Amino acid sequence: MIDTGDIDVFLGLDVGKGEHHATAVTPAGKKAFDKRLPNTEPKLRELFAKLKAKHGTVLVVVDQPASIGALPLAVARDMGCPVAYLPGLTMRRIADLYPGEAKTDARDAFIIADAARAMPHTLRAIDGEDETIAELEMIVGFDDDLAGEATRVANRLHGLMTQIHPSLERVLGPRLQHPAVLTLLERFGSPAQIRKAGRRRLVTLLRPKAPRMAERLVEEIFAALDEQTVTVPGTEAAALIVPSLAGSLTAVLDQRKLLAGRIEELLEVHPLSKVLTSMPGVGVRTGARILIEVGDGSTFPTAGHLAAYAGLAPATRSSGS
Repeated sequence: MIDTGDIDVFLGLDVGKGEHHATAVTPAGKKAFDKRLPNTEPKLRELFAKLKAKHGTVLVVVDQPASIGALPLAVARDMGCPVAYLPGLTMRRIADLYPGEAKTDARDAFIIADAARAMPHTLRAIDGEDETIAELEMIVGFDDDLAGEATRVANRLHGLMTQIHPSLERVLGPRLQHPAVLTLLERFGSPAQIRKAGRRRLVTLLRPKAPRMAERLVEEIFAALDEQTVTVPGTEAAALIVPSLAGSLTAVLDQRKLLAGRIEELLEVHPLSKVLTSMPGVGVRTGARILIEVGDGSTFPTAGHLAAYAGLAPATRSSGS
């Protein structure tokens, strides 16, 4: 629970991409400000400074602490204003206590401010852990985009290789995201080019990326090449496309490796890191996703509530005896 005893004005922000709606209320419940506010640092500073000068200590409360709500919180902190946020689920429940059914920015901003004034126990403090989770959310979101792009490019490669040489695809397809296979396809985009390179050259090319697999993989590749003697129409075009796709897939996978390192760094500094990663099947990315979705779990009264939220505790619904 946040101590609001020394707060002189409660500023609720219903945050938006281009602008927020800001409503300030005094401890007596009187509105001190109620206008739209551009999402720019100068305008935010101007409002915070005006409220501080006129009333005193300003508690800035948002309905989401990350993404579009990040700038107001950063500016508020820089100006010495305490900050907090009202969780979305709590916000929806509290909204039923206020008159009116229309969901407007002005109404939401007032509810945020008034809830901070009258029900401070509903607020959550924003500390270093929340900032870590906010950064994780941004990075994991980008990693999800990259994962989707990797799947799209890989599927395209699978399709092209299956079209021009099914036997070769059966050998390379299951290992398509292996650095050695991508190096091969970046250099040689068609079955004819691979055959022309020869066994010795391919082994030399692949060994740095796959020391134990290089010779065996090359033998499997040439056995697959021997299974097809005809050249399928479109093979020459594929020879231009395959290296480009392989290069794109390599770049995406390299980016994901870099992001995984940063995700691991952020996860390690969180108090729950060791607990999460100690669970079977939970790695760095899954642990980060759990933190993003449920945080430290403090918003759930019991472990049963968390299990129900995750869909792991189905309830039997029956009537009669």
